[in-house]
Amino acid sequence: MSRRRMPLVVGWALALIVIALFCGLGTWQLGRAKQKEAMLAASAKILAERHPVPLDQAASPERKDEYAWTAGRGRFLPAPAVLLDNQNHDGRAGIRAYRIFQAEGAPPLLVELGWLPLPGDRQLPAITRPAGEQELRGLLAPPPAAGLVKAVSVIQANGDRLVTGLDMPALARELELPGLAPRVFRPDPALPLGYARDLDILPNTLPPERHLGYAVQWFGLALAVFITALVVSRRGRRRGQER
Repeated sequence: MSRRRMPLVVGWALALIVIALFCGLGTWQLGRAKQKEAMLAASAKILAERHPVPLDQAASPERKDEYAWTAGRGRFLPAPAVLLDNQNHDGRAGIRAYRIFQAEGAPPLLVELGWLPLPGDRQLPAITRPAGEQELRGLLAPPPAAGLVKAVSVIQANGDRLVTGLDMPALARELELPGLAPRVFRPDPALPLGYARDLDILPNTLPPERHLGYAVQWFGLALAVFITALVVSRRGRRRGQER
């Protein structure tokens, strides 16, 4: 291989690596868009029908990624509250509060009590434990995704846990419980319980159309790199022919 052709070969090799990287990122974004579209479709069907399943199905590991409408009676245990950090609501930063609920014949599970804002000094609010027997209905759902960062749990002065993700096995150990259901219980917003609540499936993450937009951007960048490499390669060849 001549020395004149060496820079072109190296340039094309680098360009192909970058193109492959951008295409991989675009493909990943397309996959995330399809996953979230499937999540929204599944949850919409459940919320439209609202046929309750037994609450003990919350413990089923085979259904940990599924949505289901459920109802049951039980009590909130005198266990510390779990506060999920970095949660947005109407453009404001705050936390989502959870408490442990125990129904007869069902495993302990996290019940979302709702969203609360955090002041500038990040002073955490006190989370009231609903007293007495409660009759709940609502959505069984996979816990919010923790993202790429490992979930961290910090014990507060009152014993509550401030967490960056809901790692059920780790939380069960910290709260000294025999186990926790792999899904969370999101009560019907019509119930007089807790704080600001809704049944938004994607409350703190990107919707499918945003993932699709990012995919288009990544594929566009890959195309731009290919065109740039092609133009530079042709100019290099012309210069070599003119010498």
